[in-house]
Amino acid sequence: MPDQATARANRAADPDWWRGSVIYQIYPRSFQDSNGDGIGDLAGVTARLGYLEDLGVDAIWLSPFFKSPMKDFGYDVSDYCDIDPIFGTLDDFRTMVNEAHRRGIKVIIDQVLSHTSDLHPWFSESRLDQINPKADWYVWADSQPDGTPPNNWLSVFGGSAWEWDTRRCQYYLHNFLTSQPDLNFHTQAVQDALLDVLKFWLDLGVDGFRLDTVNFYFHDEELRPNPPQTRPVDAIDAPRVNPYLRQDHIYDKSQPENLEFLKRMRKLLDQYPGSTMVGEIGDGDRSLKTMVAYTSGGDKLHMSYTFDLLGGEPTRAYVEKTLKTFEAQAGDAWPCWALSNHDVVRYATRFLPFAQNPAQQDKLMAALQLSLRGSVCIYEGDELGLTEADLAFEDLVDPYGIRFWPEFKGRDGCRTPMVWEAEAVNAGFSTAKPWLPVPQAHLAKAADQQVGKAGSQYETYKAMIAWRKASLALSKGSVRFLASEGDILAFLREADGEKVLCVFNFGSMGAGFQVPEGHSVADIADLGFASRVADDMVTLPSESAFIAKLK
Repeated sequence: MPDQATARANRAADPDWWRGSVIYQIYPRSFQDSNGDGIGDLAGVTARLGYLEDLGVDAIWLSPFFKSPMKDFGYDVSDYCDIDPIFGTLDDFRTMVNEAHRRGIKVIIDQVLSHTSDLHPWFSESRLDQINPKADWYVWADSQPDGTPPNNWLSVFGGSAWEWDTRRCQYYLHNFLTSQPDLNFHTQAVQDALLDVLKFWLDLGVDGFRLDTVNFYFHDEELRPNPPQTRPVDAIDAPRVNPYLRQDHIYDKSQPENLEFLKRMRKLLDQYPGSTMVGEIGDGDRSLKTMVAYTSGGDKLHMSYTFDLLGGEPTRAYVEKTLKTFEAQAGDAWPCWALSNHDVVRYATRFLPFAQNPAQQDKLMAALQLSLRGSVCIYEGDELGLTEADLAFEDLVDPYGIRFWPEFKGRDGCRTPMVWEAEAVNAGFSTAKPWLPVPQAHLAKAADQQVGKAGSQYETYKAMIAWRKASLALSKGSVRFLASEGDILAFLREADGEKVLCVFNFGSMGAGFQVPEGHSVADIADLGFASRVADDMVTLPSESAFIAKLK
């Protein structure tokens, strides 16, 4: 196995590897259980790296596996520098990183820096009194004269963002669960401690970080109340039944001070050439503006994880508007596009109302995602076409879903175990009862039913990833939108003289598209669509894509 010095040297040899990369998100609890306790673990990830190598991804992103009481399933960290026993040990982590690197796969890990668990030693000390060394490490505030919270800020998970603490006789801020107190980034020592956390993992050989809720780090020091929301907003940041959407969140997140801390983080990562950061930015209709601010200039985040395709519609109108709006404002900002993740309904279900042929539409969206300018993130199971699981209330474990049931069923439906073998116990995920049920409807889509099977969702992803990796135009090139009609969206990706034509028919009827004048088709990606070209006219069936190099 290569040592970390070798891995660092390999990464430094291509410091821009992340630009245009294909990242595969692993939710460790649901990926592979290696020890028969019903919960996925790091050794399970190691055991399945061959599958990801075959798929062709450049990197994996692992959701949190740190020590945690698991009230929010790892997004409530009680020790940033150790592994929770349910996932294994630091030695298991080292083994996984080395094996991933041996297979040419980079490792990105989640970092939840905006808040900790209320069981973190830092918080235990901070809440003791108002004069201890960590008294200002969290956001504490006195009540209003009538005993009510300091202001009107709301938690993403419902209710006030303030919780009364009987030890300090003050309120503390929690943007999520009451058991997830927010760190006070206005305190320099907090910033320093968190940079030490990042250094710890960089020294262990990780290639980068996905930064959870990166725009929540700083709050308004004056604690000014948020005004009411007066603009129409979508429901990506929160479900429509959540009153969180009724505020304009101009003071409890996305503060200007955040930019300077991101610069401090970038200076640290620049000491580890080839390492990268991708930030999750949920900021309503300001997300694009915030994303550009956070990733432009080459001195802050490398990439921003965009929410724009995690909602909306699989239509030419929506996709074109989203892409053109981004391109018009992005400048040198670099996006990371996702269709699904561990927090939203899987795209195979979300887009179902628009589909004439669901399996065909899933492949269309895969081809689209892997043609976009930017990096892309595939959520585990999307490459199999997994749908959202419809779970009974008694099966839910997500506090968010339990709180807003039944209008919002929470995030458990997208977190059910991976299906590896259709005929195996629990689809090959575990020999014990899984922490969430394995949906019966997923068995026919198990990996062993798709790998190597022509025309499967898996093979479509694999073929498109291979095309992307072999094409400088697709991975790092520019994008130029082409005139088209009806449900057809077309654009040209270009780099160093290479040109790739990308055409997508979102409609329920077949349609045609003329190859740009002066060009002809040289090589067509075999993605399982019945598209064809004759006399420089591309004919696309309904819900299909056409990807080809031009000469």
